[in-house]
Amino acid sequence: MRFALDALFADVPAEQVEEARDFYRSRAAGRGPGTLEELKEVRARRSAPRAADPPAIEETIEATGARVPVRILTPVDGPPRGVYLDIHGGGFYMDSAARGDRRNRELADALHLAVVSVDYRLAPEHPWPAAPDDCEAAALWLVEEAEARFGTSRLAIGGSSAGATLALATLLRLRDRGAVGRFTGAALQFGTYDLSARTPAGRRIADEYFLQAYAGHVEDRAVPDISPLYGDLHGLPPTLLIVGSEDVLLEDNLALAGRLSAAGNDVELRVYPESPHGFTGHPTAMARTALSGADSWLRERIA
Repeated sequence: MRFALDALFADVPAEQVEEARDFYRSRAAGRGPGTLEELKEVRARRSAPRAADPPAIEETIEATGARVPVRILTPVDGPPRGVYLDIHGGGFYMDSAARGDRRNRELADALHLAVVSVDYRLAPEHPWPAAPDDCEAAALWLVEEAEARFGTSRLAIGGSSAGATLALATLLRLRDRGAVGRFTGAALQFGTYDLSARTPAGRRIADEYFLQAYAGHVEDRAVPDISPLYGDLHGLPPTLLIVGSEDVLLEDNLALAGRLSAAGNDVELRVYPESPHGFTGHPTAMARTALSGADSWLRERIA
């Protein structure tokens, strides 16, 4: 069988491809903090996230003996049809659930969802397994409480970058507990699925500080809870994978799509041309198209 990468590209207008190409030509490539000192400086310089309107409700949930802060947004017009568990990105060591409030408000109102965003503990102060422990607790809380709290037991999960990694690790944990059946879909944007430096994409990020901060204390980082690409991937909900053609993690997303499909799962891969890591957070028409497509995909799974 032969195929070219562009055969996997999402169908987007040519003018969006040109706009993205021009945008990224004039935009310097970024890199995360390289030391603990740089990380502290970046955290200190970060502006406060913009509030949603209406704002999120801050709450602490309890499950599996853990107490985890979450942010909850419900649709302004009518009861929710389902609940979306959002896991923010940031290399496991930056950002917060609050930084996604405006996007999650749009999601809640457009799709009539309750959105629950997890404020998981960050590395290096809280290395693995703190983050997946917190995400698992939030997911199990929804499995038990969504019907009573939101009037619906239909669940979906998603995240971007490190958040996509944590979302997939959470699903594997729930699957092993026999508790994944309530989740009707997973929307994963440009996750990093090999933190062990064994794959080509994994080797390209092997010297990034976030890996040391999050899992530097682990001798074998190929364990599926850290690097989900190596897990037994059977029995997972339908999954949407979104990644840019210029993403350093493209190969791992392609590999994950193949492994999910080979394990018998329903998986859809959408590769967006001329787009690097994190592109859905950038002010381009390509980003808006990708997010709109993800919204439509989630709406179908929740409905």
